Amino acid sequence: MAATRIDGKQAAEDVLATVRAAAADLEARRGVKPGLAVVLVGEDPASQVYVGSKGRMAGECGFHSVTHRLPADVAQDELLALIDRLNADPAIHGILQQLPLPEGLDADAVVGRIHPDKDVDGLTVVNAGRLASGLPAEAFVPCTPAGCMVLLRRALGADLSGRRAVVVGRSNLVGKPMAQLLLLANATVTVAHSRTRDLPALCREADILVAAIGRPQALGADCVKPGGVVIDVGINRIDAPERGEGKTRLVGDVAYEPAAAVAAAITPVPGGVGPMTIAMLMANTVTAACRAAGETPPTF
Repeated sequence: MAATRIDGKQAAEDVLATVRAAAADLEARRGVKPGLAVVLVGEDPASQVYVGSKGRMAGECGFHSVTHRLPADVAQDELLALIDRLNADPAIHGILQQLPLPEGLDADAVVGRIHPDKDVDGLTVVNAGRLASGLPAEAFVPCTPAGCMVLLRRALGADLSGRRAVVVGRSNLVGKPMAQLLLLANATVTVAHSRTRDLPALCREADILVAAIGRPQALGADCVKPGGVVIDVGINRIDAPERGEGKTRLVGDVAYEPAAAVAAAITPVPGGVGPMTIAMLMANTVTAACRAAGETPPTF
């Protein structure tokens, strides 16, 4: 039996519906419009696309949305001064520094300058510490792992007690916070990576397999436990000569068709985790606005 396809687009739309309702309610009752500021440095094409989509989505959610575009040769002090101004602006509740930054700029210093209460990407050490300390309700969780948890709850329920989870990848953006969220949901968690010995054997033990290694179709059917749930975080563009000369297509870190023949449920690429990332950015922003106004934020 083929695996159930976990629909990230529908899950994201459900999250965004809650965001829009909460934003409208906050503005109607308190006169507060959630504000999101995105800072883009340089002309990286992928970053341009991401920033444009984030701005459009913020507008669709009823937010006050601003984008600051700076040249690639901007001085570090000038970029930090902009972050300081946004930190002090009461109309801005969320600040997102688009990464990567051009060579010569210190990304850690820039992200670290963002006030933790406006860190809707969840990348400051304060928010990382809150999550690691078991205080997710006080933290901003990075958007991609937060979205993965929404998808997992849809597939398996909120309590993952007794489930064995393997996270392949140990980045600060996905792997580490993903492992912490799974632990908070009472799963038993192993973090694997490029130096893990006999990775397929370890992955086959996983009731929940989260692939976040950034290598196209690196995990095949031999990495999937029969009846397991696969969350594929990878978004990789590969050549697709079958579509014509020079054509490409998107694939995940998991070989979808072979894995789907073994798993009980799996996220597709595209249409799985990807839509959840921007939805959870909007969720974090409306949460920040609610907290700033002394209101209880919605749950997602």
